[in-house]
Amino acid sequence: MRTIAAAVAIAALGLAGTAPANAVPNNNSVKKLTKAVTVEGVLDHLEALQDIADEYGDRASGRPGYDASVDYVVSQLEGAGYDPVVQEFTFDYSEENSELARVSPDPRTFVDERDFLRNSFDTGTPEGTATGPLVPVGVVVPAADLPPNSNTSGCEASDFADFPEGGIALVQRGTCGFTVKVLNAQAAGAAGVVVMNEGQPGRTGLVGMIGDATGLTIPAVFATSAAGEDLAATPGATVTVTVDYLSEERTTYNVVAETKQGDDDNTVMVGAHLDGVQAGAGINDNGTGSAALLETAIQMQKVKPSNTVRFAWWGAEESGLLGSEHYVEALTADEADDIALYLNFDMIGSPNYMFGIYDGDNSGGTAAPGFIPEGSAQIEDVFEKFYADRGIPSQDTEFSGRSDYGPFIAVGIPAGGLFTGAEGVKTPAEAELYGGVAGASYDPCYHAACDNLRGDGRDEALYDQLEEDYTLVGNVNEYALDVNADALAAATITFAFDTSTVNGVRKPGKSHGAGKSKDAFKNRFAR
Repeated sequence: MRTIAAAVAIAALGLAGTAPANAVPNNNSVKKLTKAVTVEGVLDHLEALQDIADEYGDRASGRPGYDASVDYVVSQLEGAGYDPVVQEFTFDYSEENSELARVSPDPRTFVDERDFLRNSFDTGTPEGTATGPLVPVGVVVPAADLPPNSNTSGCEASDFADFPEGGIALVQRGTCGFTVKVLNAQAAGAAGVVVMNEGQPGRTGLVGMIGDATGLTIPAVFATSAAGEDLAATPGATVTVTVDYLSEERTTYNVVAETKQGDDDNTVMVGAHLDGVQAGAGINDNGTGSAALLETAIQMQKVKPSNTVRFAWWGAEESGLLGSEHYVEALTADEADDIALYLNFDMIGSPNYMFGIYDGDNSGGTAAPGFIPEGSAQIEDVFEKFYADRGIPSQDTEFSGRSDYGPFIAVGIPAGGLFTGAEGVKTPAEAELYGGVAGASYDPCYHAACDNLRGDGRDEALYDQLEEDYTLVGNVNEYALDVNADALAAATITFAFDTSTVNGVRKPGKSHGAGKSKDAFKNRFAR
């Protein structure tokens, strides 16, 4: 078990927002708990997470800002009378400082993992930086009307006739492998290479890395068709390509806490990932889910549920659901069987939101047959009823295992949860339902530096449009967060007392026997 040694400033943050236990009522019903869980309380936690990001730069797992976020959650839980467990695990940490930029004219820095990716293969990932004139090689723009995989850009050495020594080659996907293109460019004297996607429908985004390029010695990246077209549209551009990264094993943490009362054989789990990306503060993704979950746990401190409620804040979600995977893999078969259901909350305050409910009955056909455990549809029903009872529109959202519910449904545990959208684009029909801007992303700051509580770095013209319909706090839609914090609380307290719609179990409350189960919980996962 990791020893929590919060800095004085973080400890002060933790204690400031916690009311004395005797001042918190027994919020043992949907009506009481949703009244107690306020958007102001949730925003207080988000402010604390933003302060941490301001101090450390980000809240990504394996970095100091994440450790401080763990300390904050632990201090809040302890102040509310919980006995949280910090579960340690190791993971493959990577730190990206790769760059693709137009230096001149019209300088522009492209966004790593949105506009471009470095090669990830051990046999084709030379680090380094190169600056030189951009030289398009057989690039066709626009390519939308061409047959897919028809561009031969860079496939032949002859494509690079008269290529200037030290130039940055811009080649286009199509016909031959990426490796062929980058090695041909290197042989022609290129100092760096940008491979852009081809540009036809379905061939525009980041499809992956360049691949196994044994013998490559110059920096090379893969770019979206839009980024490549932007570069190609500036004659005489000077471009910098940098491949710079760190990869090593590091330690990070999950935080888990559970109610002292309840049936351990029928545990209700509720979770959110606590980590963000290295680009910034990670406030909507996923400070919103983490903060709403924390405020719900605090306001439930006097509740004596029929079923044990176990709250979880996951680490390294942004590295591939690693915290929740570690937790589930550590469960014995009996421990997994004791989990009645899992609720997940990942991005619940997107600025251009939609109210998405994980599609537990697969009515949208987003999951493979047999992929969704029985009982998930009934969890979806609880959320649908919550919105319907309040006259609020909602819709199905993809239930494909993309967030931390994935490891739970993989072992047959029913799951559900909420999502207000990430990089996807709001449709005109959704704008009619929810307001906002059709054609813009649900979260225009997804995985970007502008995902903060201050409003720094965002597209002011777009956010001015959003603020015509909404009250925004930085990158958070206050109304969406308010509604979904209540939805989180309502579902949690509903299943805390009755899971019979999901698994047929409805039992009177019982405490952990003489503290034995609590000790077992601590000893089992504090490692």
